[in-house]
Amino acid sequence: VQLQASGGGLVQAGGSLRLSCAASGRTFSIYDMGWFRQAPGKEREFVAALTRSGMYTDHANSVKGRFTISRDNAKNTAYLQMSSLEPEDTAVYYCAAGSSGIKRVAHAYAYWGQGTLVTVSS
Repeated sequence: VQLQASGGGLVQAGGSLRLSCAASGRTFSIYDMGWFRQAPGKEREFVAALTRSGMYTDHANSVKGRFTISRDNAKNTAYLQMSSLEPEDTAVYYCAAGSSGIKRVAHAYAYWGQGTLVTVSS
């Protein structure tokens, strides 16, 4: 499966963005999906994940209550709705697909998008 992340940009602190991850090549609905991010000089970190049906989700403590992961299998797309953004959320955001359930580790995901940059100004 090929993944294309989009929706990043520059936003002021307190603002919102919605990231999209469009999938192509194979049946999107068979994959669990995750979002990770990597800030300059830092390691890639888990943000959120959800199962192939969308029934179960997991969000990192740092974004819980502010970010929401979702998917639309009919549109072959996963989303990350981000609200109350903080400068600390500045990073390149990556979407990923895997078959191991909801996992917080990058190696559980076999397929990755190219990343989309989110910059939050103070």
